[in-house]
Amino acid sequence: MHSSERPLSGPPSKHTNSDEDEASVQTATRLSARLIYEVIRRDGEEELERPTSSLVWSGMAAGIVISFSVWGEAVLRTYLPDTPHAFLVENLGYSLGFLIVILGRMQLFTENTITTVLPVMHRQSWSCLVAMLRLWTLVLLANVVGAFVAGFFLSLPDVVSDAVQASLLELSSHAVGMGAWQGFVRGIPAGVLVASIVWMMPSSQSGGFFIILGFTWMIAAGDLTHIIAGSVEMAYLVWQGQLGAYAAIVDFFLPVLAGNIVGGTAIFTMLAWGQVKNEVAHGTGTSGSG
Repeated sequence: MHSSERPLSGPPSKHTNSDEDEASVQTATRLSARLIYEVIRRDGEEELERPTSSLVWSGMAAGIVISFSVWGEAVLRTYLPDTPHAFLVENLGYSLGFLIVILGRMQLFTENTITTVLPVMHRQSWSCLVAMLRLWTLVLLANVVGAFVAGFFLSLPDVVSDAVQASLLELSSHAVGMGAWQGFVRGIPAGVLVASIVWMMPSSQSGGFFIILGFTWMIAAGDLTHIIAGSVEMAYLVWQGQLGAYAAIVDFFLPVLAGNIVGGTAIFTMLAWGQVKNEVAHGTGTSGSG
């Protein structure tokens, strides 16, 4: 072989091995708090730019579909044997609607208490704050409209059996009738748990199903309050003639809404932002639109 000729193949270069090792490390390493923040912030930026019609239809769909949480819990309550620990299994039904809504990427108000707040904290501009409030208002109203549609459907004769109707009435009366203060304070940890789902999903890979299942099961098992699933129960009682407007709005809706916002935004989002604000300020995060 002449000196100018080179072998057709040989051992991989040190540079190639180094690149492969780095790729393996990146795959195996958990996402840092800064990267999780960046994923959620970018998702929030996209949500803030969505057209009104998309937000409304997606929000209504979420309000309707979340009724499967109420229905699922009622079905399990009806047919499980009457044992001291049956409620632990019964509350798995509560996760059903959340799984469909979150994995289906529908607009759920309590997810937006963190997703669309991070862009506001990043930009710190009035225009972004107004965009966030616009999205919150549209999604919340659409969720509630969807919840009332679902509540009306569940209250119709022959939609569910008489036994399940009795369980629906029992569950709804308990959820809506605990009083304003209790609804508020129990809404705070529920808001934290939903925000935690959003925060954990980017690094969950294939485990998102179990994160949603476990955290929403804890909301039900812990007897916490969620504004959208609870709105289905509120609407069901209204359609059944069991709940008046004042009690629905003042004793349930507004306190639970405030609790979820405090838990999801004032507590969890502020803590999450506190982890990364110095890194973002010093340019170690990916810059976003200003």
